[in-house]
Amino acid sequence: YHLIPSRNVLHYPILKLSLAVRSGKVEYGKMSATASATKKKDSLDTSPAALQSLAGKCMNELSGIIIGQEQVLKLALTSILSGGHMLLVGVPGLAKTKLVHSLGIVLGLDANRIQCTPDLMPSDILGSEVLEEDKKGTKSFRFIEGPVFAQLLMADEINRASPRTQSALLEAMQEKTVTIAGHDHSLPKPFHVMATQNPIEQEGTYPLPEAQLDRFLMQIPISYPSRDAERDILLQTGGLNEKKPKKVLSAKQLIAAQEAIRDLPIGEKLLDQVLELVRALRPETSNHHLVQEHVQWGPGPRAGQALIIAARSYALLNGREAPLLDDVIALASPVLRHRIGLSFQARGAGLSEDKIIADICETL
Repeated sequence: YHLIPSRNVLHYPILKLSLAVRSGKVEYGKMSATASATKKKDSLDTSPAALQSLAGKCMNELSGIIIGQEQVLKLALTSILSGGHMLLVGVPGLAKTKLVHSLGIVLGLDANRIQCTPDLMPSDILGSEVLEEDKKGTKSFRFIEGPVFAQLLMADEINRASPRTQSALLEAMQEKTVTIAGHDHSLPKPFHVMATQNPIEQEGTYPLPEAQLDRFLMQIPISYPSRDAERDILLQTGGLNEKKPKKVLSAKQLIAAQEAIRDLPIGEKLLDQVLELVRALRPETSNHHLVQEHVQWGPGPRAGQALIIAARSYALLNGREAPLLDDVIALASPVLRHRIGLSFQARGAGLSEDKIIADICETL
């Protein structure tokens, strides 16, 4: 083997092979030690018992960082393990940004953050093409990736972005690709969006359209912590010895866990109960008077799919290999509240989506 002389091209594979032959270290059909170690590191035991243990480790690591929001953590982790996106609704200062940062570290994901404003453009999120000229004077376009090219994306105050910018996330959230100048660009795997909304200040905001709300697996409200939890927050944060999150999973291991969770069994009876719940929230197929009188539109088939996959993940976090009706009822409001629309009269009467969903769940 010889090097091919050239001024502009370096034949690195030929060079490496030549040196390997001379040193007598060429071994065909064998994997290098580094590749073997990497493969072993990224491998994951996907048995239900192992997945339960792994989910418990992630939950314990997160609960030591985000204090007093155990149910929020469980729902957020359920959403990630289910391969979905989530919408967090809460006032400022409730650790929403810290939650995203901690999830990225614990799950081994590359995380980015977008602060949504009315003047934010789609290209600010997706990226854009720039015209470049090389030394020979040849001009060509080069695509520069935007912050959406991350495994975990936080869209802070998403309802402050214009509808044009909000719609730019639709393809990314559903298809896991973005289209720029007619070319498709695949997003990293896995890809999850955690968006936040501020329910207090609504001036200058643009409510999310129903089509985009339906892309979120869950809408998770975040409330104030209890007095004891808030006292622990004051004691444990802000000092030099504040606890830092530690990595539990890698991105490849998370993908393997997500695929294994989708293969977990679900009973025929529970499947029928999920179907009954979803159809009971549609005014066209419901026999419930509150739904017939106060619901303008109900959840589509995607809601039933979301309930089933989320129930599988939620069961693992609660130490079970298969979901129960209790898991479906616990997830009914987070999964369904943003997928139904109430009439103006219902709002005036003080009814909420959670109230109607709870009434339907009592009939299951």
